[in-house]
Amino acid sequence: MPKTVIVNSTPIIALSSIDKLGLLKELYGTVIIPNAVKDEVGAKGNSKAHNQLEASTDWIHVREINNVAHKQTFRTQLHDGEVEVIILGQELTADILVIDDNSAREYAKYLGLNIIGTVGIILLAKSKGFIYEVKPLLDRLIANGIFISNRLYADVMKIANE
Repeated sequence: MPKTVIVNSTPIIALSSIDKLGLLKELYGTVIIPNAVKDEVGAKGNSKAHNQLEASTDWIHVREINNVAHKQTFRTQLHDGEVEVIILGQELTADILVIDDNSAREYAKYLGLNIIGTVGIILLAKSKGFIYEVKPLLDRLIANGIFISNRLYADVMKIANE
């Protein structure tokens, strides 16, 4: 049975920065992004993430949230994309939300939604045999300005047996 997976902008930007956006397709087949995520990724015009997103419309589907008024009930510290990912997750009874921001992750968990982040996607891809090493990808993410704490890095290396 196909899973309903909704992705926020930061994982799209991070995975695109290392040319691994396709891991989402390999893991889940299709994914959904809300309009706000499409807008956030597209805000920088001709960025790598925007170009890869535009080239992936066959498996990344844009959906509008139904209850726009519900956005007003969310904490103001969350970005529009994060809020719409969470709302869409509720509306579609999503199996997984792909979110990196800690506040958004905590809020989604509080609402009973299942989450995974960019690093989790990379670990899952290794466990499924889509990639063979995690370390080079994490190093490239860091080199591209994606923050990964020393503790998370060490924990991931242990999990990945690298």
